[in-house]
Amino acid sequence: MRKFYGVLLCTLVYALSFSQEKKDNVKDTITQKTVQLDEVFITGNSLTDPVLTLVSNNYQKNIVQPKNVADLFNNLNGFSVIKRGNYAIDPSFRASQYEQLNIQYDGGTKAMHACPNRMDPITTHIIPEEISKIEIIKGPYTVRYGATFGGIINMVTEKPSHIDAGLHGKVSGGYESNGNSYVTMLQLQQVTDTYDVVGNVGYRDFGNYEDGSQIEIPSSFRSTDYGLKFGYNFTEKQRLQAHWRQSFGRDVLHAGLPMDTEYDNSSILSLDYKWSNIADVLKSITAKAYYSYVDHLMTNNLRPSFMMTGASSAVEATTIGGKVELNWKPFNKLNMYSGIDMMHIARDGGRDRTVKIMNSMTLATPRLFYDKVWQDSYIDDIGLFTEAKWSINPSTILTAGLRADIVTSNIKDPEADFAARYNLRKRTEENISATISVKKMISDNFLIEAAYGRGVRSANMIERFINHFTVGQDSYEYVGNPELKAEANNQFEIGFKGYEKLNTIFNKFSYETSFYYSFFENYIVAIEDASLTRKFMPTVQPVHPKVFQNLDKAYKTGFEVMGKLDFLNDYYLKTEAAYVYAKNKDLYESLPLTPPFKTMFTVGFEKPKAWANVQYKITSKQSNISESFGEIETAGYETLDLRFGVKPFKDISLGVAVLNVFDQTYHDHLNFSFNNQSDFGAIPITEPGRNITVFFQKKF
Repeated sequence: MRKFYGVLLCTLVYALSFSQEKKDNVKDTITQKTVQLDEVFITGNSLTDPVLTLVSNNYQKNIVQPKNVADLFNNLNGFSVIKRGNYAIDPSFRASQYEQLNIQYDGGTKAMHACPNRMDPITTHIIPEEISKIEIIKGPYTVRYGATFGGIINMVTEKPSHIDAGLHGKVSGGYESNGNSYVTMLQLQQVTDTYDVVGNVGYRDFGNYEDGSQIEIPSSFRSTDYGLKFGYNFTEKQRLQAHWRQSFGRDVLHAGLPMDTEYDNSSILSLDYKWSNIADVLKSITAKAYYSYVDHLMTNNLRPSFMMTGASSAVEATTIGGKVELNWKPFNKLNMYSGIDMMHIARDGGRDRTVKIMNSMTLATPRLFYDKVWQDSYIDDIGLFTEAKWSINPSTILTAGLRADIVTSNIKDPEADFAARYNLRKRTEENISATISVKKMISDNFLIEAAYGRGVRSANMIERFINHFTVGQDSYEYVGNPELKAEANNQFEIGFKGYEKLNTIFNKFSYETSFYYSFFENYIVAIEDASLTRKFMPTVQPVHPKVFQNLDKAYKTGFEVMGKLDFLNDYYLKTEAAYVYAKNKDLYESLPLTPPFKTMFTVGFEKPKAWANVQYKITSKQSNISESFGEIETAGYETLDLRFGVKPFKDISLGVAVLNVFDQTYHDHLNFSFNNQSDFGAIPITEPGRNITVFFQKKF
């Protein structure tokens, strides 16, 4: 391990010193008006971009409906969403979710949730309309963006326009009939050669929606968001950018969780710096620093359980991180990235309980209790990495990367029973990740990609330190395990993409597919422990809690495929499908949260002033389930969505959509079940029925 760190440090020193020697002797003839910050890691060059990537649609282009968080992922091939209501929604990709996915903003900014039930995942802390696109690296195929287990999701915010100088802006609003919901946003930007400023403010008010059977689902929420981005160009080669945003969620109802959110306040600050075109060897230096704070309060004031026990939980999460990276070219055909990144996650807070009924007897004086939720815990991760791209020839690029993470964790204020169960101490882990991949342009219109990646993820704070809280989809209490080993994903993948030009009627046929196989080491799951009993309400079933443990025999395999036929210049027909099969060989069942086979057919057209599409989705039955996780088999379903957008005047966009046209009643396999609701049993949350939406945007 020390040798590895030495190699990385020597690499950085060599690049700096050698470049400085060259700097005075060689004049850089490359000029550019504005330095482009590394807010994105996919630039659009199929050969030099990271291997096995996916870029979403441009959300700012074809706006046809108000956007909830789920709308950012629902139409991405291979993705599903884990739904607890209409607000707390997590993306799932190829049966990886939560910290198994490296989710970030603008190439590295992170904001971790404060709630142990994930009422406030990272996707809730930004205005969805601010997202211009989403970039995905499909596996642990790069080491440059933090420890990565199952893939990277980079949500790219809209960048200031450096083409149209002066003062510009846009105002937008949208409405959804199902839930009587609306969104508004105002954005202003001032752009000059030296600096640029972008500010936005938005308000969202979503009501309870009705499913296809006209049953009202408790899912309303309100949120107010604003952000300010300031960029300054010191020279043509150097740029500094600051981004500040805050989000305020209020009165959030979670149909699939035992409590609701009274408020969820988040603040995120990020600083980005880049110095480009420095010298022949040292090409650029980039640096990023960020800070986020989440203040969260949840209660059960509106739930049936309030009659027996009133509960209020105030929790907080702080995330601090940064990164320094050098891009250097020791040889003409060798492009290297070396650097260091770090992340600190700290959480604290507890739950106040007012017990009114005990052992079926109403207490004359309610009893008060305080339960430590996070037990004042933290996790630090310092990573050193280097990644090289070797242009073997003009049509072939070989990429290899190596990463070392030093992970330190500690619990500073443990509950007495948790301290008695474990030998608590500060713990340090050393994880090694690696990847190697190759891209080959067989012809101008056919690319083949192959990759192996080993991604290592240390246990998150819930898996380490949660103490007898219900944090899963079932009604079990969960107990953390500070001694968990880091889980590793060894993933192999091969992909093909290309196109064929056709005749005058059928213009082009595009296709893309990838096949993957992963085997896991020390996979982390929660298993019922018969030696323990419930801490809270010990007579209620299930009596025995679950404890997080490592398993060795688990794997998954699957594929995604896409075909698109362009015809009559502006029209297209597109088919996409995704399938993943996962197996826990220790428990002889599926891994939890494995989505079923999904297929999507889209037909539409895109013209300069109008666009439309019809989207038909088929989701299969899922019988490959994890019974130990509390999953049940789910039936398949089909939905049809219609979308239409038009630009009647310059800089004005109008969109209309009809979602779930046939008013189907259905639920997705990854949906949580109704929890602590007076009018619902323990069945999965149903999705919205027919929903008519409109969206308007005016640019100026």
